[in-house]
Amino acid sequence: MSRRPPVRSGPRARSRDAPGDALPPVGKPVPAGFFERDAQEVAASLLGLVLCHRIGRRWLMASLVEAEAYYLEDRASHASLGFTPKRRALFMPAGTIYMYYARGGDSFNVSVRGAGNAVLFKAGLPLLHEHVSGADARRWSAADAAAMLARMRRLNPLPPGTARPSHRLCAGQTLLCRSLGLKVTAWDARPLPSAGLVLVDTGYRPRQVVRARRLGIPAHRDPHLLYRFVDLGRAQAATRHPIGKRAQEGVAYEVLPASKARAR
Repeated sequence: MSRRPPVRSGPRARSRDAPGDALPPVGKPVPAGFFERDAQEVAASLLGLVLCHRIGRRWLMASLVEAEAYYLEDRASHASLGFTPKRRALFMPAGTIYMYYARGGDSFNVSVRGAGNAVLFKAGLPLLHEHVSGADARRWSAADAAAMLARMRRLNPLPPGTARPSHRLCAGQTLLCRSLGLKVTAWDARPLPSAGLVLVDTGYRPRQVVRARRLGIPAHRDPHLLYRFVDLGRAQAATRHPIGKRAQEGVAYEVLPASKARAR
């Protein structure tokens, strides 16, 4: 019997319920061309989508709660520093993974429309049973989610005797990669989707999205730009809450209209 291709659209085969199958047990893969759009549009649209990575026969999945947009002419972007072999993925077709090391850990980005433009997958929330409904809930049981969570905690441990809260397992770009087992050496310059790595839509949409200043941008590299997008309802799982005590609305952040927040 021939093997199914890694990613396809159409009705879900019943045998995909097994943890080692070619597609994750929840959602539908995003359509081809999803990344063939403006970086800010893609970053906002990423919120609520689920990044799924298969290790062995187990899918590790996180619903994205935070993403950042970068442009070639943006002084905070790696592409603004010019083409190098290490940065080649930023100049490859939209949907190409660009990974690099940040603060001693791996960081996951994907190229979008326009050479040098990309989105950073900044933070996520482990996909638990209570986050899905309908057929997805039947395929993704509480026991499945618990087994996945245990695996993610082993990949992203704290000192012995302590456990990282589930909503903080992926609360940052390197924590997200560590919890999902994503490595620069394995995924840089490869297309998304690839066998064992896919982005799916479970139908969840944020009720409110905040657009804010990006984090960790030096003063001389355009820190004022509101290119960071956060699902406000799940902001506890973001790197940092986008609405700080001293943050001034309209300057440091803005809350997008509901129509834009729920658009895909």
